[in-house]
Amino acid sequence: MIIIPARLASTRFPQKVIADIGGLPMVVRTAKRVSHLDRVVVAADDELIISTCKEHGIEAMMTSTTHKSGTDRINECANILQVDDNELIINVQADEPFIEPEVVESLINRLKKLQDKKEDFIMGSCYNAINADSAEDPNLVKVVLDDKDNAIYFSRSRIPYNQGGGAKYFGHIGIYGFSKKSLKEFCQLNDAPIEDIEKLEQLRAIYHQKNISMVKVASTGFGIDTKEDLQRAIDIFL
Repeated sequence: MIIIPARLASTRFPQKVIADIGGLPMVVRTAKRVSHLDRVVVAADDELIISTCKEHGIEAMMTSTTHKSGTDRINECANILQVDDNELIINVQADEPFIEPEVVESLINRLKKLQDKKEDFIMGSCYNAINADSAEDPNLVKVVLDDKDNAIYFSRSRIPYNQGGGAKYFGHIGIYGFSKKSLKEFCQLNDAPIEDIEKLEQLRAIYHQKNISMVKVASTGFGIDTKEDLQRAIDIFL
Protein backbone atom coordinates (compact mmCIF):
# COMPACT_ATOMS: atom_id res chain seq x y z
CA MET A 1 0.00 0.00 0.00
CA ILE A 2 1.13 3.54 -0.78
CA ILE A 3 0.02 6.26 1.63
CA ILE A 4 0.62 9.92 0.84
CA PRO A 5 0.55 12.23 3.88
CA ALA A 6 -0.82 15.62 2.88
CA ARG A 7 -0.86 18.68 5.12
CA LEU A 8 -2.56 21.83 3.84
CA ALA A 9 -0.60 24.39 5.86
CA SER A 10 2.87 25.30 4.63
CA THR A 11 4.88 28.27 5.87
CA ARG A 12 6.96 28.81 2.75
CA PHE A 13 4.29 27.83 0.21
CA PRO A 14 0.68 28.04 1.50
CA GLN A 15 -1.59 25.21 0.31
CA LYS A 16 1.20 23.84 -1.87
CA VAL A 17 -0.19 20.28 -1.99
CA ILE A 18 -3.15 21.49 -4.04
CA ALA A 19 -1.13 23.89 -6.23
CA ASP A 20 -1.78 23.43 -9.95
CA ILE A 21 0.87 21.56 -11.93
CA GLY A 22 -0.03 21.24 -15.58
CA GLY A 23 -3.75 21.08 -14.85
CA LEU A 24 -3.58 18.74 -11.87
CA PRO A 25 -3.25 19.54 -8.15
CA MET A 26 0.16 18.55 -6.81
CA VAL A 27 -1.08 15.77 -4.51
CA VAL A 28 -3.21 14.33 -7.31
CA ARG A 29 -0.30 14.33 -9.75
CA THR A 30 1.84 12.59 -7.13
CA ALA A 31 -0.82 9.94 -6.54
CA LYS A 32 -1.30 9.30 -10.24
CA ARG A 33 2.45 8.82 -10.74
CA VAL A 34 2.40 5.70 -8.55
CA SER A 35 -1.22 4.54 -8.73
CA HIS A 36 -0.39 1.60 -11.02
CA LEU A 37 1.98 0.12 -8.44
CA ASP A 38 -0.45 -0.49 -5.58
CA ARG A 39 -3.46 0.92 -3.78
CA VAL A 40 -2.89 4.62 -3.07
CA VAL A 41 -4.55 6.51 -0.21
CA VAL A 42 -4.00 10.17 0.65
CA ALA A 43 -3.94 10.82 4.41
CA ALA A 44 -5.09 14.44 4.74
CA ASP A 45 -5.52 17.00 7.50
CA ASP A 46 -8.10 19.18 5.75
CA GLU A 47 -11.38 18.61 3.94
CA LEU A 48 -10.16 20.71 1.01
CA ILE A 49 -7.53 18.07 0.27
CA ILE A 50 -10.15 15.32 0.59
CA SER A 51 -12.53 16.99 -1.86
CA THR A 52 -9.71 17.81 -4.28
CA CYS A 53 -8.59 14.18 -4.34
CA LYS A 54 -12.10 12.82 -4.75
CA GLU A 55 -12.74 15.14 -7.70
CA HIS A 56 -9.91 13.34 -9.47
CA GLY A 57 -10.78 9.81 -8.37
CA ILE A 58 -8.07 9.54 -5.71
CA GLU A 59 -8.91 7.77 -2.44
CA ALA A 60 -8.41 10.03 0.57
CA MET A 61 -9.24 10.05 4.26
CA MET A 62 -9.17 12.55 7.09
CA THR A 63 -6.54 12.22 9.79
CA SER A 64 -5.67 14.29 12.85
CA THR A 65 -4.61 17.91 12.46
CA THR A 66 -2.11 17.61 15.32
CA HIS A 67 0.40 15.08 13.98
CA LYS A 68 4.04 16.06 14.37
CA SER A 69 5.13 14.23 11.24
CA GLY A 70 3.92 12.61 8.06
CA THR A 71 4.95 9.23 9.46
CA ASP A 72 2.52 9.64 12.36
CA ARG A 73 -0.15 10.57 9.82
CA ILE A 74 0.35 7.47 7.67
CA ASN A 75 0.37 5.32 10.81
CA GLU A 76 -3.06 6.66 11.79
CA CYS A 77 -4.32 6.05 8.26
CA ALA A 78 -3.02 2.46 8.30
CA ASN A 79 -4.70 1.88 11.66
CA ILE A 80 -8.02 3.21 10.39
CA LEU A 81 -7.76 0.92 7.36
CA GLN A 82 -6.84 -2.01 9.61
CA VAL A 83 -3.81 -2.88 7.53
CA ASP A 84 -2.24 -6.23 8.37
CA ASP A 85 0.99 -6.10 10.40
CA ASN A 86 2.95 -7.79 7.60
CA GLU A 87 1.79 -5.52 4.80
CA LEU A 88 4.32 -3.11 3.34
CA ILE A 89 3.48 0.58 3.52
CA ILE A 90 5.26 3.12 1.34
CA ASN A 91 5.26 6.77 2.40
CA VAL A 92 5.41 8.93 -0.72
CA GLN A 93 5.57 12.67 -0.04
CA ALA A 94 2.76 14.78 -1.48
CA ASP A 95 5.28 17.34 -2.75
CA GLU A 96 7.06 14.82 -5.00
CA PRO A 97 4.84 15.05 -8.12
CA PHE A 98 7.61 13.87 -10.43
CA ILE A 99 8.86 10.92 -8.44
CA GLU A 100 9.84 8.05 -10.69
CA PRO A 101 7.74 4.89 -10.21
CA GLU A 102 10.95 2.90 -10.63
CA VAL A 103 12.25 4.47 -7.42
CA VAL A 104 9.19 3.27 -5.52
CA GLU A 105 9.50 -0.19 -7.04
CA SER A 106 13.16 -0.41 -6.01
CA LEU A 107 12.23 0.35 -2.41
CA ILE A 108 9.40 -2.18 -2.42
CA ASN A 109 11.75 -4.87 -3.71
CA ARG A 110 14.30 -4.11 -0.98
CA LEU A 111 11.64 -4.32 1.72
CA LYS A 112 10.43 -7.66 0.39
CA LYS A 113 13.98 -9.00 0.71
CA LEU A 114 14.07 -7.86 4.33
CA GLN A 115 10.79 -9.70 4.90
CA ASP A 116 12.24 -12.84 3.32
CA LYS A 117 15.12 -12.61 5.79
CA LYS A 118 12.54 -12.27 8.59
CA GLU A 119 14.07 -9.06 9.90
CA ASP A 120 12.44 -7.87 13.13
CA PHE A 121 12.37 -4.21 12.10
CA ILE A 122 11.70 -3.35 8.47
CA MET A 123 12.32 0.21 7.36
CA GLY A 124 13.88 1.47 4.15
CA SER A 125 14.53 4.57 2.10
CA CYS A 126 16.43 5.71 -1.00
CA TYR A 127 19.44 7.80 -1.97
CA ASN A 128 21.37 8.90 -5.04
CA ALA A 129 24.84 10.19 -5.78
CA ILE A 130 25.30 13.98 -5.63
CA ASN A 131 28.22 16.31 -6.24
CA ALA A 132 30.12 18.37 -3.67
CA ASP A 133 28.29 21.59 -4.57
CA SER A 134 24.88 19.98 -4.02
CA ALA A 135 26.13 18.59 -0.71
CA GLU A 136 26.46 22.15 0.59
CA ASP A 137 22.68 22.72 0.33
CA PRO A 138 21.05 22.29 3.78
CA ASN A 139 17.70 21.58 2.12
CA LEU A 140 19.21 18.50 0.50
CA VAL A 141 19.67 15.90 3.21
CA LYS A 142 22.84 13.81 3.06
CA VAL A 143 23.28 10.22 4.24
CA VAL A 144 26.32 8.12 5.18
CA LEU A 145 26.09 4.33 4.87
CA ASP A 146 27.65 1.24 6.44
CA ASP A 147 28.94 -1.77 4.49
CA LYS A 148 25.44 -3.31 4.38
CA ASP A 149 23.82 -0.17 2.92
CA ASN A 150 22.18 0.75 6.21
CA ALA A 151 22.14 4.42 7.13
CA ILE A 152 24.70 5.48 9.72
CA TYR A 153 23.58 9.11 9.86
CA PHE A 154 21.56 11.74 8.02
CA SER A 155 22.42 15.42 8.11
CA ARG A 156 21.66 18.76 6.53
CA SER A 157 25.39 19.47 6.75
CA ARG A 158 27.84 18.14 4.20
CA ILE A 159 28.87 14.67 5.34
CA PRO A 160 31.42 13.15 5.31
CA TYR A 161 33.87 15.97 5.93
CA ASN A 162 36.42 15.71 3.12
CA GLN A 163 39.65 16.09 5.09
CA GLY A 164 41.20 12.93 3.65
CA GLY A 165 40.10 13.61 0.07
CA GLY A 166 38.07 11.43 -2.29
CA ALA A 167 34.77 11.85 -0.48
CA LYS A 168 31.58 10.64 -2.15
CA TYR A 169 28.30 12.32 -1.29
CA PHE A 170 24.85 10.75 -1.23
CA GLY A 171 21.58 12.66 -1.16
CA HIS A 172 18.60 11.25 0.68
CA ILE A 173 15.38 10.89 -1.30
CA GLY A 174 12.44 11.43 1.02
CA ILE A 175 10.51 8.23 0.42
CA TYR A 176 10.13 5.69 3.22
CA GLY A 177 8.87 2.14 3.48
CA PHE A 178 7.91 0.04 6.49
CA SER A 179 6.10 -3.10 7.37
CA LYS A 180 2.92 -2.09 9.20
CA LYS A 181 4.31 -3.62 12.39
CA SER A 182 7.54 -1.62 12.11
CA LEU A 183 5.68 1.58 11.26
CA LYS A 184 3.74 1.25 14.50
CA GLU A 185 6.96 0.51 16.40
CA PHE A 186 8.69 3.55 14.91
CA CYS A 187 5.85 5.85 15.91
CA GLN A 188 5.98 4.52 19.48
CA LEU A 189 9.70 5.26 19.90
CA ASN A 190 10.63 8.24 22.02
CA ASP A 191 11.78 11.28 20.05
CA ALA A 192 15.55 11.50 19.70
CA PRO A 193 17.30 14.73 20.71
CA ILE A 194 19.21 14.79 17.42
CA GLU A 195 16.05 14.58 15.29
CA ASP A 196 14.82 17.87 16.71
CA ILE A 197 18.22 19.48 16.18
CA GLU A 198 18.49 18.41 12.53
CA LYS A 199 14.69 18.39 11.98
CA LEU A 200 14.99 14.90 10.49
CA GLU A 201 12.63 12.35 12.00
CA GLN A 202 14.41 9.33 10.49
CA LEU A 203 17.23 9.91 12.97
CA ARG A 204 14.88 8.55 15.63
CA ALA A 205 15.31 5.04 14.23
CA ILE A 206 19.11 5.27 14.23
CA TYR A 207 19.14 6.72 17.75
CA HIS A 208 17.20 3.68 18.94
CA GLN A 209 19.53 1.29 17.03
CA LYS A 210 17.02 0.38 14.33
CA ASN A 211 18.33 -0.24 10.83
CA ILE A 212 17.20 1.87 7.88
CA SER A 213 18.04 -0.08 4.73
CA MET A 214 19.03 2.30 1.92
CA VAL A 215 18.52 1.70 -1.81
CA LYS A 216 20.63 3.51 -4.38
CA VAL A 217 18.51 4.81 -7.26
CA ALA A 218 18.80 7.15 -10.22
CA SER A 219 16.39 10.02 -9.72
CA THR A 220 16.02 13.53 -11.11
CA GLY A 221 12.87 14.33 -9.15
CA PHE A 222 12.87 16.67 -6.18
CA GLY A 223 10.56 17.89 -3.45
CA ILE A 224 8.75 21.18 -3.92
CA ASP A 225 9.10 23.48 -0.91
CA THR A 226 8.69 26.91 -2.52
CA LYS A 227 6.97 28.56 -5.48
CA GLU A 228 10.40 28.81 -7.08
CA ASP A 229 10.79 25.03 -6.76
CA LEU A 230 7.41 24.60 -8.44
CA GLN A 231 8.37 26.76 -11.40
CA ARG A 232 11.68 24.94 -11.74
CA ALA A 233 9.87 21.59 -11.74
CA ILE A 234 7.41 22.76 -14.38
CA ASP A 235 10.27 24.04 -16.55
CA ILE A 236 12.09 20.71 -16.30
CA PHE A 237 9.33 18.14 -16.47
CA LEU A 238 6.41 19.72 -18.34
